[in-house]
Parts: sequence; structure tokens; C-alpha cells
Amino acid sequence: MGSKIAVGVAVVLAMLPVLLGAVPQAIVTSFTADGSMTCTPSGTTTGTVPGYGADQLANAAIITSVGKQLQVPEPGWIIAVAVAIQESTLRNLDHGDLDSLGLFQQRPSQGWGTPQQVMDPTYAATQFYRHLQAISGWQEVSLNDAAQAVQRSGTPNAYGQHQSAAQAIVAAVAGVSCKNAGAGDCANIVAPTPAALTAINHACGQRGLPYMWGGNGPEYGDAGFDCSGLTRAAYGAADIPLPRTSREQYAAGPHVPTGAPLLPGDLVFYATAGRVHHVGLYIGGGNMIDAPDFGQTVKVEPYRHPRDDYVGATRPTGLR
Repeated sequence: MGSKIAVGVAVVLAMLPVLLGAVPQAIVTSFTADGSMTCTPSGTTTGTVPGYGADQLANAAIITSVGKQLQVPEPGWIIAVAVAIQESTLRNLDHGDLDSLGLFQQRPSQGWGTPQQVMDPTYAATQFYRHLQAISGWQEVSLNDAAQAVQRSGTPNAYGQHQSAAQAIVAAVAGVSCKNAGAGDCANIVAPTPAALTAINHACGQRGLPYMWGGNGPEYGDAGFDCSGLTRAAYGAADIPLPRTSREQYAAGPHVPTGAPLLPGDLVFYATAGRVHHVGLYIGGGNMIDAPDFGQTVKVEPYRHPRDDYVGATRPTGLR
């Protein structure tokens, strides 16, 4: 069934120029509370989505854009939109059964986040995708079964009926693109997951501390950090354990595919003659925060240097 979902996406996206109506002209959302991610459609369409208004399409565009940012395959976008149709008719509801809230009717009491967080469509979509990707083989089961594995609804067979509508809506908003305004510095942190945000925040708090070979930071009685000590401490703050050395961290993965865009929170690595010798924490905007070398301090700098021995990146949040 997973392959059938993927084929359905391809067919509907191919029909995009003739299918559907005008998408809202500007959608603003954020991975953080400051509204620093702006999402806008990259093109227009020529029809309508029967039964769905501009506000609903705007919410669907947010769901789709988050899926893109997290590199979730297109079938996942359709599953997420179908769930939001069933749970909230694609409206960001401030009420629901028991303490359920938002597009996906997520319950703060069940660990989905605070009420404020689950009412943020970007946060809610991010949490949905994280739970979806944690399901082994989610692309090989039906849309309904994948959705129910995340939602655990009292009406477990309700999601499949929305597959066609979700496919049409995804086609309407698939041209959405996002720009992280202000990303790439510690004053305006934008991150795709709470873990990545925590790691970047922690690393930013260490700026100015000296490079110290073998250093693990003040928490362990050291005056400063070396490169891998900094990244290990940053992700330790997010409860994601990393090995101690840059070489071990690179080997641990999971690796970002060659040519794929980096996301804030990724670890970027450098090697000479195939031997990894340095690591930094990517924070967006082409920048990383790292502990560079003797005589320097923890700082923000471009992740691609003039003497560029960049070898690749990993995504520790993929372990969660």
C-alpha cells in the first residue's frame, strides 16, 4: 500500500497546473515562538479545492512545508494532511476532546507538548512527523494504518476516507517554500526539532570559552572545550548521547545524503586523507558553532572554510 500512496502523490503533483485553486499568498509560521520562518507559495494554480477555504489550505501548506524541511517523503505529507482533515478539518482548533488541541488534536497530557506548543501549527506538524518516522515500515502500510499508529484514535478506521482529498490538497500547496529569516546566528535560532533547538541553544551559551584539547566544559570542571566535546555537550543537553571523538561521532551517523540541504542541528565534519579531525554544529545560514583550535574560542563561523576539507554531515535528531 505504501507504493500506492507514492504513486498517487506523483499523479496528483503532475496534474498540479490544471487541478487546483489559488493558494493563500503568504503563510507565516515558525519553528520557534518568534515567527522567524516565512513560508510562501512558489507559484499559483488555476482552480479550487472543493470544500476547503483559504485558511485550511494555509494550514495544509504549513504541514507540507514542515515535511519538506524535515525531508519526509511525499507520502508522509499526504498522511499528515489526511490526519488533520479528520481531526480538525484543517483548522487550528483551541478546543477538543479532553485536552486535545490544534490541527492534529494533540494532547499536552500525553506528552505532545505544552498547550501553546501544540497550538503552533509548525510545532504540531513537526511532532506528528517525528512520531510517524519512528514507526518502522510506515511507508509499507495503508495511509489509515500509518495515521492510526501515530494518533491512536478511538475511531481507528477514519483516516483512509480522506486520502483523495489529502492528495488534492497536497498538490495545491506543494509549491510552498520557506525561508529562515535570521537563521544562522545565536540571536535568531531556528531549528526543525526541539532537540536541535536545545543543542544549538546550549552550544551558543558556550561562546567565548577557550579551546581546550580533551575539554568537556565547565560542567566537568574544564575551562573550555575541544570540538567534539562541545557537540557532545550540546546534544547531551537534549538527552541525545554522542560518542566522545569527532571520528566516532561521524561514524555513528545517521548521515545526511550527499547533496541534501543541511538543517540546523546537523553536525558537520572535516577530514584530511579520509581521517575525520573536526566537527561543528550547523546553525543555519551557512554558519556553524564550533571550538576551532588552540588559541581560539568557541564561536560562530562559516561551515565552509577557504581551506575546505568538509567531508559530510550527520543528523543526530534522526536517532530519536
